Amino acid sequence: MSFDHFGLRGIALMPAAAMMLVGASAIAADPYAGKTIDFEVGADVGGGYDIYARALARHMGRHIPGNPQIVPQNMPGAGSLRVANYIYQVAPRDGTAFATMGRASVVAQLFGQGGAQFDPRRFTWLGSANDEVSVCVTTDRSGIAKLDDLYNKELAIGSTGAADDTYQFPAVINRTLSTKFKTITGYPGGNDVSLAMERDEVQGRCGWSWSSIKATRMDWVKSRKIIVLLQMSLGKHPDLPDIPLVTDLAKNDEQQQIFKLIFARQVMGRPFMTSPGVPKERVEALRRAFDETMKDKEFLAEADKAQLEITPVDGAALQKLVAEVYQTPPAIAQKAAELLK
Repeated sequence: MSFDHFGLRGIALMPAAAMMLVGASAIAADPYAGKTIDFEVGADVGGGYDIYARALARHMGRHIPGNPQIVPQNMPGAGSLRVANYIYQVAPRDGTAFATMGRASVVAQLFGQGGAQFDPRRFTWLGSANDEVSVCVTTDRSGIAKLDDLYNKELAIGSTGAADDTYQFPAVINRTLSTKFKTITGYPGGNDVSLAMERDEVQGRCGWSWSSIKATRMDWVKSRKIIVLLQMSLGKHPDLPDIPLVTDLAKNDEQQQIFKLIFARQVMGRPFMTSPGVPKERVEALRRAFDETMKDKEFLAEADKAQLEITPVDGAALQKLVAEVYQTPPAIAQKAAELLK
């Protein structure tokens, strides 16, 4: 009598089949199992964006189903337009690649800047690690000690390019407040600008994130090697109560509207995004992992040790903010764009 006569083969095979179904179900539930996520950093090694990104990469994988490895790699260039174009046009749309970009690049399309081949409204925003305040600083050798000195004396500052805060913010301030920043462009990244300050090629930097200074150059502040002249955001930083805030210096209502449009990007202090068209369930997994990482005790301990400010903004809030910014009346956006050139 054969083994099959009483259907014993089918009974014997049932556990194996059930196990295969369970395995398939687990894979479906954990689409990142066994995967590597490429994390493109639109800045050079050692700067503020890079430090935040690498801290996030060390912890976020634990909060993604399947615990994928997150591998950061630097893709600096053109004030982060290079990485933004890559994520928008080239990167896979399955949630296995995401990036951090300079916040100035978010409004590049709105202001008609060349080289921006993406629509930031179509990115899938995962969140921002902090709500940023940027500052203008000068070295102690420049002969400038306060903002008022800039109305009469020129200050040479370094910048990575026209799409970056370090170019756009001083341009706006010069044209609205009549300061005398002289911007020298072409530095590959923020660290190169800092080295240029040490070599006296330039005497300052404007649009520099206060969180970056705290993480990488706070010794310069404490020794008064650099002097903070102005802060730029929609509100003052608690560390800088006596430093002028740009929005307080607007001369009329139109300037106030322009300042609010330009400096709203500061809410996206350290933004992270993935490509358009990523499946909904993977977007939800990445956003949830980002939010959980921002509360992770190990991540927060590392951030505290590195003096990284963590004041997170979630992905849905960023998605809404970008949409609102792109609803700015054309006349105001045009005037703001002219000031940024």
